[in-house]
Amino acid sequence: MSGWHKTACNLCYVNCGLEVQTAGRAITRVRGDRDNPRSAGYLCQKPQRLTWYGDHDDRLTTPLRRRHDGTHEPIGWDVALAEIAARLRAVRDADTAAGRPGSFAYVGGGGQGNHSGGGFGLALMRWMNSTRFFGALSQEKTGDFWVNGKLFGAQTCHTSEGVEECDLLVVLGCNPWMANGFTRARHAVNAIRNDPNRKMIVIDPRRTETAAMADVHLALRPGTDAYLLGAILALVVARGGADRAFLDRHTEGFEQVAAALRAIPVDAWITHAEVDRADVERAVELILAAGAMTVRAELGIQQGRNSTLNSYLEKLLFLLTGNFGRPGTNGLHSWLVPLWRESNGERSEITGFEYIGGLLPLNTLAEEVLTDHPHRARVLWVESSNPANTAADTQATERAIRECELSVVVDVAYTESAALADYVLPAASQFEKWEWTFFDFEWPTNYFHLRRAVFDPLPGTLVEAEIYARLADELGLLPDRPTLDRLTELARTDRPNLLTHAGPLLRENPSIAPVLLYRTLGRTLPDGAAPAAVLWPGCHAAAARMPTAVQRALGTDLTGPALGEALFDRVLASPSGLAFSVHTYDEVWTLMPNERIRLAVPELLDWLTGLDPRRDGPDPDYPLSLVNGQRRSHNANQILRPPAWRRTDPDGALRARAEDLAAIGATDGDWVAVVSRAGRIVVRAEVDETLRRGQVALPHGYGMAVPDGCGGRVTHGPRINLITDAADRDPIAGTPHHKDVPVRLERVTPAERAHAERDRERVRQLIERGSRR
Repeated sequence: MSGWHKTACNLCYVNCGLEVQTAGRAITRVRGDRDNPRSAGYLCQKPQRLTWYGDHDDRLTTPLRRRHDGTHEPIGWDVALAEIAARLRAVRDADTAAGRPGSFAYVGGGGQGNHSGGGFGLALMRWMNSTRFFGALSQEKTGDFWVNGKLFGAQTCHTSEGVEECDLLVVLGCNPWMANGFTRARHAVNAIRNDPNRKMIVIDPRRTETAAMADVHLALRPGTDAYLLGAILALVVARGGADRAFLDRHTEGFEQVAAALRAIPVDAWITHAEVDRADVERAVELILAAGAMTVRAELGIQQGRNSTLNSYLEKLLFLLTGNFGRPGTNGLHSWLVPLWRESNGERSEITGFEYIGGLLPLNTLAEEVLTDHPHRARVLWVESSNPANTAADTQATERAIRECELSVVVDVAYTESAALADYVLPAASQFEKWEWTFFDFEWPTNYFHLRRAVFDPLPGTLVEAEIYARLADELGLLPDRPTLDRLTELARTDRPNLLTHAGPLLRENPSIAPVLLYRTLGRTLPDGAAPAAVLWPGCHAAAARMPTAVQRALGTDLTGPALGEALFDRVLASPSGLAFSVHTYDEVWTLMPNERIRLAVPELLDWLTGLDPRRDGPDPDYPLSLVNGQRRSHNANQILRPPAWRRTDPDGALRARAEDLAAIGATDGDWVAVVSRAGRIVVRAEVDETLRRGQVALPHGYGMAVPDGCGGRVTHGPRINLITDAADRDPIAGTPHHKDVPVRLERVTPAERAHAERDRERVRQLIERGSRR
């Protein structure tokens, strides 16, 4: 394939539409896709280097099997899948014979640009009689989901923001200028800055690019978000800022919440957060004066201290003030297919943590394996994920992968997790297949984008749907070929009734649904689009759930199954994406099962009233607060492995104020050691005066061992989870406190400095070779 192709960015979950020019297997130019109805041609700086995602020396091109010495050997697909199937069936049979729940653990479901394999992986998990599902969402967002379930009645109720229409934007724990997080982020922030009638409040310890544009920046001490938000809410309520008409009409439990807020010692909590009272007063004035306020929150509070409580207070800020369900305020959004599911209080037998959104905390993965409990996890299946680098406590995670009875990694590259696995299965990249994500978070119009392949699959790789279908064949789960051919013909001639025709097969084994659709309906779709067959039932479910909104989006008066068919056809025929639902603002109430929002959450009100500044001071042995995973100009997720893709910050430097470096006799450019309770890593220091005193930062998306061009591998940048503690986590969601890791800085030893310099030179040579490509 050559020329320009429509696709999308896979470096953050906004997934802006792109057009890419190609030469051979390389992406040579990138521009925003003006036809994309969501991003409308917007482009930030990161996708300009997207060719490095699939065009590098670490791509997998054959299945691998682990030898006894720990190295891997290449094997054929038939051998790999036959051996894996035999071992999976043996474990499943042993679980059944022992009367224990399935011992299969699934890590994945898709990354920031690919969700096509997730349904197939979850189906395999269900066939293994297991519920152990871990993913990036449970490393970041499940506290937020838990709060939504309590407030709105369903964990799949998910809030959105009205940034483009608001007159006050409140930004909590994020930096949209650098990290996006909502559509056309820089344009939206600039529009607010340049309009005298619109205001912005940023609550963040660092003076970020977004904070520098704000009308009020509350640079609180790291870890004190709950105290500051509680104090702001107490002041809002004390000054009559609660919208009683809205609260009476749409909520219950306000008096319990108000009583807890009135008990807050406002001055003490503001002092604890180390911000000026006058600045807090100014923020409260802006909130009270706002006609349409929207609150944007991200990982700064969702991976900070008191993270689930933070998510609750964030939502109380817009709910108590009535800034919900109107233009320019927060709301709920629709789904084509929900990205997570409902959970109803089920808990892990091993750790006691609650399933939230169908997920267990990624932080607890090693504990589910490294235990003597008879119901421990024995099989680990990793797809589009790299827990050896992304889960807290790298050493424990690596040990867990090694000690499983069977470990399989499905990925594009030879990741750190793949290097430890029993089998590695090479997948086609996100630009070598039809692909999509379920990050459809917009309101009141919502969008979906099914992307077409830009390249043919790299020889030796398979799309995930084909991997799982062949595995299902090996397991004997699919019907014979004549039955598949009969269902394929029915999919072609009587598609609306396909599931009725397949009913007996699905009743016998519901977990085969994704591969059955792929092997039947998929064969009737445009060339390469077969994996998208799993979207067909989701389109029907969406059309049945919100027919009027889908009719508006499609501009049709079709109803019933015909509407679902029309939606699926439109998804297939829209290379730049499409609007799949259009709601009116007053229809926000149809997206929640509760008739009223339940403001009072007893567990969180108890947590709030139990906060005590005397217990929450810095640890004198680890007096600095590390931001673990800072967003920067040229870092992204773990899928961009080659160091040559970065135009800036090749070292993944530790950023710190000059005075915090000077405290150990270090300065800009020096090698320093970052020490926590869990470990020690060596990094290069870089002065950054935008940080708060006592705060230091390391980026995410580094710490990957890549081919050095000389037969070895070299790790570039910090492998930051060597210094994180999996037990330092939220008590409800189990999400890590990655944005407030207690650390100290130390001088490095001569041996550490020499090793760091050697690796840096090897990485520099890699970057130099890459820049000449």
